[in-house]
Amino acid sequence: MKTDSEGTPLGKRALDKAKRRETILEIAQRSFLEQGYDRTTMSGIAEAMGGSKGTLWSYFETKEILFEAMIERAAAHFRADLLATLDPGGQPEVGLRDFAETFIRKITSPDSIALQRVVIGESARFPELGPIFYTRAAGVTRSLLARYIGAHMAADALRKDDPLKAANMLVSLCSGGQFQRVLWGTETCSEAMIAEEAATAVDYFLRVFGRED
Repeated sequence: MKTDSEGTPLGKRALDKAKRRETILEIAQRSFLEQGYDRTTMSGIAEAMGGSKGTLWSYFETKEILFEAMIERAAAHFRADLLATLDPGGQPEVGLRDFAETFIRKITSPDSIALQRVVIGESARFPELGPIFYTRAAGVTRSLLARYIGAHMAADALRKDDPLKAANMLVSLCSGGQFQRVLWGTETCSEAMIAEEAATAVDYFLRVFGRED
């Protein structure tokens, strides 16, 4: 078995490094969501993880890089759940309904709402936050949905058009009702409300892009 200069197996060293990185990201996520971007500091995160700033900087050189990695980590879990709903071999009505329900449930979750409030609230002072969030999260979701819609358009299961334009429309329909009210703090969101809003969004979407038999 290969070892490093201190005799530690390389596989264990890589695993320990991956675990430490995950721990840093968990701490950073809680700090960003609870304190915001401005009040989160690298020193505070280093203290919370019980290590030195030098150790933290060996993983993430700046707070911006750390924030981007945190967004990517959150988005990866988000994408995994959404991808499970987008089966190109199934009926588009079913897949789109499953996507819409999962998407609304995700974007109205407490952590998602907290993150979007951070991005919206602090983008004026930190203009890099918006592009990071869109590139790593929102934009990727739209691209995945566009690929799914495009496959059904190619199979004549949906009316042919620009798949990305269609994806943007469905995302807008899903984020224009319950999500807005939860974001503003005027309402909570139940499973029944999510199902109803998802069904309405897909119904409107299919009135534009559904095939007329």
